[in-house]
Amino acid sequence: TQDRIADLQRQLLAYVQAGGVVIAQYNTTADLKTKDIGPYPLDISRDRVTDENAEVRILAPDHPVMNTPNQITAKDFTGWVQERGLYFPNKWDPRWTPIISSNDRGEKPLDGGLLVAKFGKGYFVYTGYSWFRQLPAGVPGAYRLFANLVSLRDTQ
Repeated sequence: TQDRIADLQRQLLAYVQAGGVVIAQYNTTADLKTKDIGPYPLDISRDRVTDENAEVRILAPDHPVMNTPNQITAKDFTGWVQERGLYFPNKWDPRWTPIISSNDRGEKPLDGGLLVAKFGKGYFVYTGYSWFRQLPAGVPGAYRLFANLVSLRDTQ
């Protein structure tokens, strides 16, 4: 919703290319001032997981975001509050890696809630998961996974 995001977006992508990590938390498409949120295309939907106890499936168990510095397991998704997340992308470029999947009972799996893309020497993360609820509530698994997100580094 900021008019200057197009200029800032170029700066953020340069930061990632040089080895930084950017974490974009959930967005709606209403009033979005830039076509692309990250380095590669993704389509944000209104898909959401409202059940805070919905099963979470790990899609990329060997990805660094699931292992460094904390090894993330299904136990890290217990104790979440109010909801899992919202505005999950439903289509994305293959250069994005879907990390986890979840869904409300009777709904289709939503794999776009946590997408990670290598870009240059750094990483760009798009997440629809509700960190703004989990972190203030002190959910340990949310802190462990978020620590992994900010700790992403080029290991090549």
